[in-house]
Amino acid sequence: MFAAMPVWWLLGGLYLGWTLFGMLLAVVLLTHGRVAWPPGSALWFFLVGLILISATRLEKASGLLVYGLRLGFVLTAFVVYLYVYTAARQGARWERLFQPVLFFWLGMVALGWLGVLAPRLALTTPVESLLPDGLAGQRMIRAVTHVHSTEFNPTGRNPYYRTAAPYPYTNNWGTGFALLVPCVLAYLSAVRTGPLRRVLVVSLPLALVPAFLTLNRGMFIGLGVGMAYLGLRALLRGDVRLIGTITAGVAVAWVITLVVPVGDMIMNRVENTDSTRDRADLYRQTLDAVLRSPLLGYGAPRSADTTTGAEPLGTQGQVWLTMYSHGIPALLTLLALLVVVVRSTAIAVSAAGRWLSVVPVVALALAPFYGFTDMNLSVMFFAIGLAVAAVDGPVNRELPTGVPRPSPV
Repeated sequence: MFAAMPVWWLLGGLYLGWTLFGMLLAVVLLTHGRVAWPPGSALWFFLVGLILISATRLEKASGLLVYGLRLGFVLTAFVVYLYVYTAARQGARWERLFQPVLFFWLGMVALGWLGVLAPRLALTTPVESLLPDGLAGQRMIRAVTHVHSTEFNPTGRNPYYRTAAPYPYTNNWGTGFALLVPCVLAYLSAVRTGPLRRVLVVSLPLALVPAFLTLNRGMFIGLGVGMAYLGLRALLRGDVRLIGTITAGVAVAWVITLVVPVGDMIMNRVENTDSTRDRADLYRQTLDAVLRSPLLGYGAPRSADTTTGAEPLGTQGQVWLTMYSHGIPALLTLLALLVVVVRSTAIAVSAAGRWLSVVPVVALALAPFYGFTDMNLSVMFFAIGLAVAAVDGPVNRELPTGVPRPSPV
């Protein structure tokens, strides 16, 4: 599911097949025995219930396909969360359990470099060829089955080829990068030997080049907020080693900017595109629409010819997608879920646990700008499952004196 991601991308079935992987994983989980319920499980059930009810607000039956695709991503992320948490609580080797998401990272970095070296690569995939014309022609279905190495906006006055593969859009790549960097650092802080560690050490600086070429402002914001959160906690504890690691990472990123003038490129993009103005207009009209259906939303994003940008209402951010598609209660439930896991992972005492605790913080920082109802939601809760198992199970039993163990919600 995770390690063979480049293969599924090349076949065109990565997005359409992700829910199938989730179903198979659910079968494995249910046949394995007793399931351990991690923090936030009740909120997950409530969120899924709200999403299911919002289907009654879909404008037409053809919208069920895209709605079902997004619902599948949500359900699969929950199954991944349960599986990782249960396996960790039942004594699975932590470093081995961690490996699938790390192979996903390596695949993402490799495909990011494919975008650097072959920015115009685009392929008609086997899955795309097998789909009926009416289905393959739908905007979202074509975006996830007709693969391309970069995203290119020809309407920009000075356009760039921006890293995208294995995702259909650059913003998804930036979101995945921001969520996975803490995971890689968590593994490196816990596992001191082995070939995978050596490969990961090399991959981190290499990943900065395709990351910078996304020109993804939200990615920098998310990572910046996460590093500030971790750095402040380390400062309060006097954790000199962790502060040194964060400082070293920032220094390496700065050195890369001497080769890739990312600041100038971002400023050039801002000056030569209307993306900021288009987003503001989209957000305003999305909010107006939500106020007309605040409880259930509209089931899925809808196109509107009154916006200055080309994107449908309810896109360009997880906050807007959830609120528009499923209603304000669904948004509050999602935010509450992320807050619960932030609180649950905040008591981690190992370096690995502390790095993993950054993941839900990054997700909260990204939510207003980028959506993650795709594979990134599974990546996120893979990491969160590892983190909460570490503070709530056999991986990391010791807690600071006087700190209560969090109760499942």
